[in-house]
Amino acid sequence: MADHYYTNQPSTAHDRKIWDAQLRGQKFRFISDAGVFAKGGVDYGSRVLIEAMDIPEAAQVLDVGCGYGPIGLTAARLAGRGHVTMIDVNQRAVELAKENAANNKIANVTIVESDLFAALGEQQFDVILTNPPIRAGKEVVHAIFEGAYDRLREGGALWIVIQKKQGAPSAKQKLESLFAQVEEVTKDKGYRVYRAVK
Repeated sequence: MADHYYTNQPSTAHDRKIWDAQLRGQKFRFISDAGVFAKGGVDYGSRVLIEAMDIPEAAQVLDVGCGYGPIGLTAARLAGRGHVTMIDVNQRAVELAKENAANNKIANVTIVESDLFAALGEQQFDVILTNPPIRAGKEVVHAIFEGAYDRLREGGALWIVIQKKQGAPSAKQKLESLFAQVEEVTKDKGYRVYRAVK
């Protein structure tokens, strides 16, 4: 069976690539590899989320399914006095995210391998960000929403990006069953960004 980017230890042969990106007006240089999500560049959904997300300067932020790091590392630049925790089940993605944090001189991050929220203990966050792994199935995506609710402080916000044709309506319903306030912040080329406030 072919590896998915949500595999713990991808066996796909390495194929490292380096490229530059501009996100929120900031320059980044990313290294990616085969066996991780969107290895050829920052995917469109992540870009839509990055441009929309509101990150207070002193926020404690969690990036769920961080991949090689574009969302979490951009958040870390925005939360200059805060801290970003980045988690992914994929070992290769976690190593790349650490490398990308170091190469972009971003120090206010903690990057850990974690199956969903398992490695986080009791930590609480002000903002949680995710471009959820739709291909892992609805159960996994809904588990991310539920876990995010449990780990947000009162008044904290979960930001997600999801394609309309990949289940945005049912994702919104699930969010509305958990959170007091759910709003569609933006839509772009079939992508929806939702902000759910606890």
